[in-house]
Amino acid sequence: MAYELYYWPTIQGRGEFVRLAFEAAGADYVDISRQDDGEAMMALMQEAAMPPFAPPFVRLGDRTVGQVSAILAWLGPRLGLAPDDPADRAWLDQIQLTFADLVAEVHDTHHPVDMTAYYDDQKPEAARRARAFRDHRIPKFLGWAEQVLARNPSGPTWLVGESLTYADLSLFQVVEGLIYAFPKAAARTLKTTPKVAALSDRVAALPRIRAYLDSPRRIPFNEDGIFRRYPELDG
Repeated sequence: MAYELYYWPTIQGRGEFVRLAFEAAGADYVDISRQDDGEAMMALMQEAAMPPFAPPFVRLGDRTVGQVSAILAWLGPRLGLAPDDPADRAWLDQIQLTFADLVAEVHDTHHPVDMTAYYDDQKPEAARRARAFRDHRIPKFLGWAEQVLARNPSGPTWLVGESLTYADLSLFQVVEGLIYAFPKAAARTLKTTPKVAALSDRVAALPRIRAYLDSPRRIPFNEDGIFRRYPELDG
């Protein structure tokens, strides 16, 4: 039985964190909305007994799970992307939730006042929010990830334990997104966080991830997603 992923069909967005887990594990999954432009996704949100608040969500049989961190906590052990030890798994969940905070802050750089309004309607506020994000928050988040890698008892190859986890895939996606949306600010911070930069390169070189990145399944970054390139927001 294949996993079913439901997300918007034209953006990476939050759904990409789930796609990367499926791709890294070689899981059998169907990106449903890429086939029907989101019709089944919207219907399921209206009809499900436990309706997801918003996409992405994943369905397997009669089980539907929403929210990226909850999806990955469920999928991780099933896909071999989470440690066996309960304490390590709880630490992994904390790391993923912190990355979710970062993603929310990225979104707020281009929609700081009203998420239902266009970016052009809130440019002054976005400029102020983006300045604080690139000067303080990018260094804080990536600096923390650098510390996590440095303090991993198993070594700085991965964030938790000795093997690839879904948090490593998520950190890769965060780095890729920041390089796209804030190339100058990201480059400055990555110079001071070499372990983070090395992990991102390591993930990109994984055979399954490399094949995915080179395939049509990887939707390009664009200005409808979470990570958007507005040069004026990069300083």
